[in-house]
This record gives sequence, C-alpha cells and structure tokens, in this order.
Amino acid sequence: VQLQASGGGSVPPGGSLTLTCEASGRIFSINAMGWYRQAPGKQRELVATRSPGGTTTYAESVKGRFTISRDNAKNVVSLQMTSLKPEDTAVYYCNADVRRYSWTTASEYWGRGTQVTVSS
Repeated sequence: VQLQASGGGSVPPGGSLTLTCEASGRIFSINAMGWYRQAPGKQRELVATRSPGGTTTYAESVKGRFTISRDNAKNVVSLQMTSLKPEDTAVYYCNADVRRYSWTTASEYWGRGTQVTVSS
C-alpha cells in the first residue's frame, strides 16, 4: 500500500492550500484516513481524520480553518486549509488505516510527507 500526497507549498499568512492523498495498492477497505503534521523540534500531531462514514476529528488549532474530505471510492483524502498561520508550518503526513484483505486486520500506513510553509 502506498500513500501519495501532493499539494504542499509556500504561502503568506492568510493564504490557502489544499493537500490531496491517494492510497493505492492492494486494498480491501480503509478505516480512518487523514493528516498529521510535524513542525521542527516538535512531535507529530493529528490535524484531521475522517472515517468512511464521514465522522471527522480535528485538532483544536485548525477547527474552523481546515476541512477534510474524502472520496471512498477513489481512496482519496483531501485537506483544504484556509486562513493559514505561520504556526501551521510543518511537514504534513497522510495516514490511513488499511485492511489489505477481507481476512486481515487493519494496519497503519504513512505517506512520505509534504512541506507546508506559511511565511511573509
């Protein structure tokens, strides 16, 4: 299973970016799918996740500014980020809880990460 993320970049404060991640490979089903981030010198933290049924979880720091969406049929998750702040600067990682076969339990997979920089 591979998670391919795209959409990172550099924007000024108040700007917007959309991250997209597609899972590919041998996939029977995906449970939670979402985004984490890691800023320099800090631990990786949850940004947002979405279940197949649409239940979402957001970090308090991004509520009202970020929106996570998901296309279950295409195994794609997106993160629309608005009103970006310098403290949002981090490497953003796609994460998915994947069952590869109907008879196996889910395992966690990570994408390589995409840099988001918010700076004037």
